[in-house]
Amino acid sequence: MGHYGLLGQKLGHSYSPAIHGLFGSVPYGLFEVQPEDLGEFLQSGQWDGLNVTIPYKKAAVNFCQELTPLAQRLGSVNTLTRRPDGTICGDNTDYHGFLEMVRRINITCTGKKALVLGSGGASVTVQTVLRELGAEVIVISRSGQDNYENLTRHADAAILVNATPVGMYPNNGASPVRPDAFPHLEAVLDLVYNPRRTALILEAERLQIPSLSGLYMLVAQAAKSSESFTGRTIPREMMESAWQKIGLDMENLILVGMPGCGKTAVGTLLAKALGKPFLDADAEFERIIGISAGEFIRLHGEDAFRKAETMVLAKLGASSGVVIATGGGCVTREENYPLLHQNGRIFWLTRDLSLLPKAGRPLSQDLGVEVLYKARKDRYCRFADRIIPNDGTPEETVQTILEVLNP
Repeated sequence: MGHYGLLGQKLGHSYSPAIHGLFGSVPYGLFEVQPEDLGEFLQSGQWDGLNVTIPYKKAAVNFCQELTPLAQRLGSVNTLTRRPDGTICGDNTDYHGFLEMVRRINITCTGKKALVLGSGGASVTVQTVLRELGAEVIVISRSGQDNYENLTRHADAAILVNATPVGMYPNNGASPVRPDAFPHLEAVLDLVYNPRRTALILEAERLQIPSLSGLYMLVAQAAKSSESFTGRTIPREMMESAWQKIGLDMENLILVGMPGCGKTAVGTLLAKALGKPFLDADAEFERIIGISAGEFIRLHGEDAFRKAETMVLAKLGASSGVVIATGGGCVTREENYPLLHQNGRIFWLTRDLSLLPKAGRPLSQDLGVEVLYKARKDRYCRFADRIIPNDGTPEETVQTILEVLNP
């Protein structure tokens, strides 16, 4: 059995061990190495295969006795394999990962203008793939002939690729450009995979432009590197399955709906069934703000509460792999949608209005359930990815959601 892992300087949380676990390249560890120790680590013989990330993709080239033709062309490596004689071969599977990303979104590149945002190492790989597929590639950087100040020169672009870290966690919500500045776009690709949907991807979704985030590239390049490590072929079906599973693992499941519709009860059971943490937005509001939602509304009014609630939802929505039960009125602020949807799938729990309790719910008591529902119905529809009836038991509702998640 080999010993594999991810090499970098600061790694933090990584999905690579989970992905490689699905592909069978295990054990797979995380190796944080300082620049002055890079050579000693690579020559130590304590590993059989490595993925390489920032800042060592170029530096690792110097320790390779052999480079694949692709790695030679790109001038960087992200996959290292140790041969039986101890020599190191370097490859660049990011090329394969991005190529699979383009294939997954099913766009023809020949003769089309492609804007690549950023000029770093990831950009070089993206440019190479797109040019070899026949695209006219324009690199947008902060300075130079083509920059962010003269994007109108390229309003005819058909493909947009973000190869910068803009919008990456924890700087959620930032976007390098606005897709609506390019009325002929046929595809938007973002190499960032955390959050699952960057602001760029969310805007592309709103405009109904086909889009794909960097998680697919991460999984596809991992499949290619696992093949190098183990000598076993990873079928496309296995790669797709891994992408779906990792996506579900990192995805938040968001429950919205009227006050008293059962979000907390269903959310608690759903989290237990999936092995995910459960967060109740009202409880988190009280923990963060120091006062309950109902008391805050009585003291400061609904408008002030909604602004404070958005701040809490921004924190919750940036998390990954949790189940969140929201307050009944979170849909009344449109800015809450990207906060919840960036990492989450949103389920609207419906229930017969006659079954909704009013006790302890100031707005239900003051305005009436029917008035609240009429004001919010369209917004629930706007937020929801799926509508789930919750007129039976919580267990039955959880089973319905599980069937949606695992068709």
